[in-house]
Amino acid sequence: MDNISDIEITEKSEKEVCERTLYVVATPIGNLSDMTERGKRILSEVDFVAAEDTRISGKLLGLYGIKKPLVNYFEHNRAEMGEKIVSRLEKGESCAIVTDAGTPAISDPGEDLCKLCHERGIKVVPIPGCSAAITALSASGMPSRRFTFEGFLPREKKEQRELLEELQNEKRTMIFYEAPHRLRKTLDAFFEAFGDREVCLAREITKLNEEIVKTTLAEAVKIYEEKEPRGEYAIIIAGATNTKSSDLFWENMSIEQHVEFYISQGDKKMDAIKKCAKDRGVPKNDIYKEMI
Repeated sequence: MDNISDIEITEKSEKEVCERTLYVVATPIGNLSDMTERGKRILSEVDFVAAEDTRISGKLLGLYGIKKPLVNYFEHNRAEMGEKIVSRLEKGESCAIVTDAGTPAISDPGEDLCKLCHERGIKVVPIPGCSAAITALSASGMPSRRFTFEGFLPREKKEQRELLEELQNEKRTMIFYEAPHRLRKTLDAFFEAFGDREVCLAREITKLNEEIVKTTLAEAVKIYEEKEPRGEYAIIIAGATNTKSSDLFWENMSIEQHVEFYISQGDKKMDAIKKCAKDRGVPKNDIYKEMI
């Protein structure tokens, strides 16, 4: 918790921006009113702006009445463009880096530009503002004293499986991002890896269709079997809990009884098999073969 007594009140200079400096400027994730006054001031004073998409950022700046030269800086040109940006900074210019929405360099190629600036002696100044991960966590009602931000899952199946296996025993609250067209498969992967844990799905945060749903992974899978995912999602998942062997309700059940238990709770057979496999720490195909 921030303490107001610890906040340093800084008098505005005539011009806040300094030469040879990269400003990491957070922008709104949906609601234009969430742009900070300092953020707008910095954007209006720098020599140029490095943007993930100059069309989107140009439109945003225009809404605030700001006109600045824009350069593209994104995933596929970050090595080449990063050098060009740093070269300009070394010559005395100032630059603000922005992403399409939220805080640059968080699950974003801006991370590389910040690293390059530090290596070359260029000052990096953060201009705080919106972050979908923290905004979603703050409204989730889930433990926030310790958490881990994982961003988007790897797209390659092997890497994804290895990451989820690594996180199975993670005790901290976990935060992920996901796009709507991949949400169903991602929820299936979470359920298979973590079992039926508490989850909060926050979509379209700060936008007109904002929705924050607190449920379980099993229920989330069911919800989106019928509901079409829409908008960008921040997914908050409960961390692992310590469970003693003597506390396992299924310890004396056969595999068939274990699966039948979940079916009696209202789960479909395949969902029950997935839960059984997760409880026992074995591949779901092993359980399926036993049930044939």
